[in-house]
Amino acid sequence: MPTRKPSVRRKKVTPSSLGLAAGEMAEVRDSSLAPLSTAIERDGGAILARFRDPVGGRPLLLAALPVDRVEPTPFQRDVSDTHVKRLMGVVEKIGLFLDPIIVVHQDAGYWTPNGNHRLQALKKLGFKAVTALVVPDAEVAFKILALNTEKAHNLREKSLETIRMARALADRSDAPEFEQPAFLTLGVCYEARPRFSGGAYQSILRRIDAFLDDPIGRALKERGRRGAKVLKLDDAVVAAVEKLKAKGLTSPYLKSFVVARVNYTRFSKATTFDFDEALDRILASAQKFNIDRVRQEDVARAAGGPPDEE
Repeated sequence: MPTRKPSVRRKKVTPSSLGLAAGEMAEVRDSSLAPLSTAIERDGGAILARFRDPVGGRPLLLAALPVDRVEPTPFQRDVSDTHVKRLMGVVEKIGLFLDPIIVVHQDAGYWTPNGNHRLQALKKLGFKAVTALVVPDAEVAFKILALNTEKAHNLREKSLETIRMARALADRSDAPEFEQPAFLTLGVCYEARPRFSGGAYQSILRRIDAFLDDPIGRALKERGRRGAKVLKLDDAVVAAVEKLKAKGLTSPYLKSFVVARVNYTRFSKATTFDFDEALDRILASAQKFNIDRVRQEDVARAAGGPPDEE
């Protein structure tokens, strides 16, 4: 199993010493934007500005796009209706759309890896166009989602998004850098059980799970196997929780309490674990969990972890 990468301390830099100066950002001489500009205008859009990114110096476009030509990437998290309604209210109240979405060009139109809730708000409000930062490199769509640059993902959303992206890339030899291997395994679990309480097991997987050296297509089969083992552990934990409830113990943290009791890795100073060996040991502890040794005050003292349902 791969060892943990040592943390690297970021070197101090002199303020305002890196990247492009403001004036340099306007100097766009790269002809690579010409085909993309043509495609945008052909699709009924309009180029608003051409400029270079201040960090990498790569040319970008700011464009107005017809909202019906833009869709979310097919593997990202599901839309939150509550969040869309909130954004609709903000747009209506201030009468402005001040946060352009990010898009990449696809054959059938445009994908947005960052800005789908804003896009859906405009669509539901009936507006014709959306301002968008158009990135020529389509791989950015994968990188943005894999590295989680948009905030407010809960564990379920992030896990499902990650496993969906991995499946979309299954026929490729390369893959983006995902944030955590645990998201892939938990994604398998959430696909099988939409109300799976992944938060109860995330601390275990952070310690025992790891990225795999296999091509992504083969690695997905292993993820499926690992997810199945986690679900088997969940069955044992749920059985223990039901016995505790039958005994009269009540708490929204019962599942987290049981998992904490059987998770020996939280006391271990080891830096690496064999996935199967560790999970088998935890599963065995869950299957023989002794409810007679648990008191209500024990559960009360352990409260504060993730509730049983996220």
